[in-house]
Amino acid sequence: MKKTLAFGMALVLVSIAFTAAAPREGTLLLEGSTTVGPIGDAFAQAFKKMYPNVSITVNKTGSGNGAAALVDQRCDIAMMSRFMKEKEYTKAVSGEKSFLPVAHAIAMDGVCVIVYPSNPVKALTREQVRNIYMGKIKNWSDLGGPNMNIVPISRDTSSGTYETFEGLVMNKEKMAANVEYVNSNPQAHSRVKSTSGAIGYVGLGFLDDSVKALEIDGVMPTRSSIAKGTYPVSRPLFLFTNGYPKLGSLIHEFCTFYLTEEGQEIIEAKGFVPVTAY
Repeated sequence: MKKTLAFGMALVLVSIAFTAAAPREGTLLLEGSTTVGPIGDAFAQAFKKMYPNVSITVNKTGSGNGAAALVDQRCDIAMMSRFMKEKEYTKAVSGEKSFLPVAHAIAMDGVCVIVYPSNPVKALTREQVRNIYMGKIKNWSDLGGPNMNIVPISRDTSSGTYETFEGLVMNKEKMAANVEYVNSNPQAHSRVKSTSGAIGYVGLGFLDDSVKALEIDGVMPTRSSIAKGTYPVSRPLFLFTNGYPKLGSLIHEFCTFYLTEEGQEIIEAKGFVPVTAY
């Protein structure tokens, strides 16, 4: 009897182990923010190692495009560096295949104002930055810098980073005609590091020694100031899904991966702040 019971328990344990180790299959399509994109790419790589039969595609086209793709049900997960707008929600809940978008806040970020590394200007107020982008301040000499024309670089209007900057810095004021628009964080970074008079803005994960981040309203963009929300241009980063994903599904595992130790390490490695740190 004891042998039979032990054998039965062993079979159950083997069955559980086999089920837990059973490989996942399927596909995931992510679309949206170029800020969240590096996290999406790294999560996809981690999943590929765990589940070789899973195919994950990450398209970095901007938060607005991610929201549109999710609402139109052309992707499984929208990567967004801003919250979904009321009109986007309305379209989702009133469409032919209506659903309620669900937000998963996976990290904290800051929109960091950057300049060329040798620019002596170290700090600006949001009002000064706003006046630069409105065309009211056109030379660095007006801000304690060299006699050099300011070259303002902005993200494109479909970007969540642009919308955060527009809301928290520009106060919805219109940008001047001389502002140059680029399509991604890497492009904004590249433009600033190669242009001595440039000013631009990027996510925290895109800061390095080839550009200089400025204090804004007396606060430097650091992991600590962004986690606490004391940096004035801080924001959460999101994954949005079509309703809350089915528990145990591939989408659910991907959207909750940020809560795992590996997920948190990836977010930190990409220069952002894990949700466990704020």
